[in-house]
Amino acid sequence: MVQEHHTRALESYLHVIEMAIYYILALLLALTALAAIGSAGQTLFAGLIHWTIRAETLHVLDELLVVLMIVEIFHTVRIAIRSHILLAAEPFLIVGVIASIRRILVISLETSTLTTGKWSPDNADIFRESMIELGLLIILVLVLVACIALLRHYAPAEKEDEGPA
Repeated sequence: MVQEHHTRALESYLHVIEMAIYYILALLLALTALAAIGSAGQTLFAGLIHWTIRAETLHVLDELLVVLMIVEIFHTVRIAIRSHILLAAEPFLIVGVIASIRRILVISLETSTLTTGKWSPDNADIFRESMIELGLLIILVLVLVACIALLRHYAPAEKEDEGPA
């Protein structure tokens, strides 16, 4: 009986520590997202003022996609705080899709600069490797999207959604 009481007390303390960690993580994620939005806004504003927005587009887009990933992770932490479990796979798949699309955009913009200058064997190698990476990333995005679709299709219906039609 005493051991059962100690086990419950320990479990209670561990739960409090776990929730504190989730709240701290949520706060740090929110601050990181806000800082990244501020940085992207500052870069965008400076690009508009100095007429260098074309050069800054990749940087701003990259930062905004990072914000999307942070927000999706923040959403997952929020769900974990509310439900006390971290079993949702879909938010992590969405982060994977966003990260893959982010990389696709970065590669596309980087390879576009290769074709504007003098073509060299080094540029050809970089271009070929970039195209292979792009192909693999596109396959990865399709697989992740298919996984998300399967999860949504076969997810158990929530009790709140059930009711008379």
